[in-house]
This record gives sequence, structure tokens and C-alpha cells, in this order.
Amino acid sequence: MTGDRSTTELNASAPAAATGNRFSEREHAEFERDGYVIVRKLAEKSILNRMLEVTRDGLAREIAPLEYEAELRYPGAPASLDAEGGRTVRRLKQAVSRDFCFTEWVTSPSLAGRLHQLLGPEVVMPLAHHNCIMTKQPRHSSDTGWHQDIRYWSFERPDLVSVWLALTPENVHNGCLYVIPGTHRMKLDPRRYDGDSFLRPELPENEALIEKAVRAELEPGDGLFFHALTFHAASRNHSEATKMSVVFTFRPADNRPLPRSRSASLPELLLPASLGQSKS
Repeated sequence: MTGDRSTTELNASAPAAATGNRFSEREHAEFERDGYVIVRKLAEKSILNRMLEVTRDGLAREIAPLEYEAELRYPGAPASLDAEGGRTVRRLKQAVSRDFCFTEWVTSPSLAGRLHQLLGPEVVMPLAHHNCIMTKQPRHSSDTGWHQDIRYWSFERPDLVSVWLALTPENVHNGCLYVIPGTHRMKLDPRRYDGDSFLRPELPENEALIEKAVRAELEPGDGLFFHALTFHAASRNHSEATKMSVVFTFRPADNRPLPRSRSASLPELLLPASLGQSKS
């Protein structure tokens, strides 16, 4: 994975922990400019511990619905479910249906207040996209190429924000996310994508863009907010411990899913503005 600057370096002046239920002016400006922002210590240890307990149980017992690395066939993944490591879980789907702790996190004032800053007075969480626990496990995890999440989704506008919450440390050694600042404002020639809507890294113009990537290194409880048009990627896990994260996606209420699309296939949760108005 290219890109040598870390988000720790880029955000050296950031506070040690989340302050209140809103972004600071600087954080808000960073998101508008770069298409992502990291908030340190966004979630409390008590809820992280409960999420970890549910996640470890789901992985150990392979509680459906889930997705295996072998099913995606990304670089590094087992060739099939019957191959060595073929039952390596990539993600546990439908997180909010697994335990109330995930709904409690989504509706927490520290998260909801920031989402309302980005998306407006009425925020909706689609259950058809993300709403999952992402893992990268040792030995049989895979590389994820450069992509924008909007490639999977069908909405009236590409105005959606995802929140990636680290349950365990995320670094360059275990497959942390990389992001390319400012790409949420770019419109690229379709020829720069392959048939699966990943950037073609062999093209000189894409190589120059990828060189601008930064790594989003996180500690447990840190949250990465990123726009649905922000290019991101991740390598496989080269460590001996499983990396675990929770990710949800949100939209403004007036950005509706297109009828009969996958995006409209499941119910959604409404996050009223009052959720972000509680005192810290």
C-alpha cells in the first residue's frame, strides 16, 4: 500500500479525546476539505467491551449472516470455502440485530450530534449497507483495492457518510484503512476504473493519485468518518491478532434510496436531532 504520511501526523493538533457531541470547527472543515476526519476516543470502553464480546462470539460460532474471505476472492483470500482457511470470516452482517449495544452506539449523542452536523436535522441509517462488523484475521485475510463505497449503493445523490469504529488497534501492519484526501470532490474518467469499479493502479494518473494516500491508524474507540465518494483501500493483516471494527452508513433523510434497488431492500433507522442534543 502506497502513501507514507499517517493520519496521526496530519492531525497532530487534534484533541486527545472527543469533546462534547459536535465536531470542532477545525474537524468540520477537515471533513469538508478531505472527505474524512478522525475523532479520537469517540466511544467509551464499556460499550467497546460489549461489542468485542458479541464479535468474538459471532466469529467463534460463525453466527449468520456473515461473509467469508473466500466468497469475495480478493488478493490473498483462500481460493474456496473448502481450501485452507476457507472458513475465515471477513465480516459479520446485520450488526444492529446481533445485540442492543450496536443500536446504543448508533444513537449515542457523541455520534448522532456529529452526524447531524454533516447531514442535517434528519439523519437516516440504512440497514442494507455496512451495518456490520468488519474483521481482518491473521494468515487468510485479503487486500481490498481502491474504491468508493457509493459503487455498491443506489441513492438519489451520493451524499452518505460512513463511520468506522475501531474495536482493536488498527495500523499498517494489520490492515488499517488508507484514504485519499479530497477525492470525494473529484470526478474521474470511467476508464480509470476496472470492471469491478476499483481504481486501475497500473495507470500513471491513478498511480499519482494513490501516492497521495494517508493511513488512518486508529486505537480502540477511535472513529473514522468518511464520505461515500472518498477513495479508500486496505491491505491484508500481517499480524498475529484479529483486527475488528464496526461500520455503519448514514444519509440525510431527503437522499432516498432508489426504488427496487438493494439500497431500498431493508428498513432504515431514523436518528432524530434530539439524540445529539444531550449534555456530555
